[in-house]
Amino acid sequence: MSLPTPGTPAGQDGLAAFLSHPRGAVIGLDFDGTLAPIVADPEQARAHPEAVSVLAALAPKVASVAVITGRPAEVAVRYGGFAGVAGLEHLTVLGHYGAERWDAATGEVTAPEPHPGVAAVRAELPALLDGTGAWVEEKGGRAVAVHTRRAPDPQAVFDALRTPLTDLAVRHGLIVEPGRLVLELRPPGMDKGVALLTHVRELSATSVLYAGDDLGDLPAFSTVENLRTTGTPGLLVCSGSDEVTELRKRADLVVDGPDGVVTLLRTLADHLT
Repeated sequence: MSLPTPGTPAGQDGLAAFLSHPRGAVIGLDFDGTLAPIVADPEQARAHPEAVSVLAALAPKVASVAVITGRPAEVAVRYGGFAGVAGLEHLTVLGHYGAERWDAATGEVTAPEPHPGVAAVRAELPALLDGTGAWVEEKGGRAVAVHTRRAPDPQAVFDALRTPLTDLAVRHGLIVEPGRLVLELRPPGMDKGVALLTHVRELSATSVLYAGDDLGDLPAFSTVENLRTTGTPGLLVCSGSDEVTELRKRADLVVDGPDGVVTLLRTLADHLT
């Protein structure tokens, strides 16, 4: 299968650099909506059925594949089926926006102590959410996510909760990260852009590809754009959805959700020796 042509000159340069020196390339991938289809219950999310085999074929040919997610690293590893897979030795999962790290080569998770504001916020959420139809996803004591996808009017509930949840977060030293019918309350200082930049610098990467689908991926897009201005080529891929348009506008290449991401990664793997 032939590779798609990015729609921007910068994206074309990024793809060319990736193909010419894959051993220096870092591939950054969001999990939900990019490697895994979005589902009503996040606990039922699982990686695309072909994702693991495709990553196992691609990872040995590049410097690193990094799954960068707001989920706890251990949860992303379990839902992704990444543990103990031959060929994934170059896979890293950066959970909680990089606050946690799991390396396939060791199977170990490293992480700092949880922020005390997360527990304080969690205690106040039941009263604030009562009667809204929203529900809370626990994220290993390091963040909480308020989902409105199951509410009678998901967008209206999302809009109504945004200000009070922001006020709650600020009182406890946290920030709110909006997403696709989800508002995540988490500590400041880490985002997917910081996590990606740290990983790229750690490996002295010569090029970077990042694929994402949601608002939380915008900082990673900004990181790639900034790297391009300082001489590190990059390719921005949007795992397309009808719920978020910001990434489409900034992407070099738009693919059809996780199916399209897996197809792109498989094609890249086939083109690398």
